[in-house]
Amino acid sequence: MLTRRTFFRRTLKLGAAVAGLGAAGAAYGLWEASDVRIDRRTVTIPNLPAGFVGKTIAVLADLHHGPFVGLGFIREVVRTTNSLSPDLIALVGDFAHKGTQAASQLPPCLEALSALTAPLGVYAVPGNHDMGNGGRTYRECVAATPLTDLTNRSLFVTHRGERLWLAGVDDLWWGRPDLPSALRGVPAGAAVVLLCHNPDFMEENPDARVGLALCGHTHGGQVYLPVVGSPWIPTKYGEKYMHGLVRGPASQVFVSRGLGESGVPLRVGAPPEVNLITLAAG
Repeated sequence: MLTRRTFFRRTLKLGAAVAGLGAAGAAYGLWEASDVRIDRRTVTIPNLPAGFVGKTIAVLADLHHGPFVGLGFIREVVRTTNSLSPDLIALVGDFAHKGTQAASQLPPCLEALSALTAPLGVYAVPGNHDMGNGGRTYRECVAATPLTDLTNRSLFVTHRGERLWLAGVDDLWWGRPDLPSALRGVPAGAAVVLLCHNPDFMEENPDARVGLALCGHTHGGQVYLPVVGSPWIPTKYGEKYMHGLVRGPASQVFVSRGLGESGVPLRVGAPPEVNLITLAAG
């Protein structure tokens, strides 16, 4: 017979076990959040000039500098990225943890990222967490660094007399993304890589001139459990743009799991990553 004393004893043991599992889960989540992986893959780009075949692009997304992500972690990411010797580096937004604190969080983060080096340059666009003060803080802060801001504009990089076009757009949620302006002046038939924080933008603004869009924002779900999935992914398109190389309506879209955390300082089943993309002719 289950007496009241036995019932309470078993309840206490169960509660302790659940609490222990919760603590273990939290400890694992904290550990995974610090365990940066290197994701290497080869991606074909339509119209890619021969001189750019084999060139590499490092993608860094969603650093979220603030209470969960310190400058020490960001500097280590910089050292790791530089050790990969990428030809070009793309920074695809959410440098700050919170838009209302962007004025204090953006400057040290962007300053730390200024130590990134690549022979073809380091380029950036903002994310939704960088849009404090209507995005003016981001624009002022990035202008004070050697990073090249690509918000709603394009430029080309050259190698052996050939060109690869780079473009970027403002944040979809809180900015004013303008793809026509970003692609203005890009010649027909050019190879184009677009920096775009939120992958939903590519779903809603298809343009076949973009050969590859580099995005972040979704964190790979940040907490992703087998069978259950992720409790929240900040996209209107379910798991389509959660992570990896995706075919959008008109373009390839690569979505990085990113490096920092939002909401809770944990990652489960979605470790942080630096992406190294090798370009191939499509």
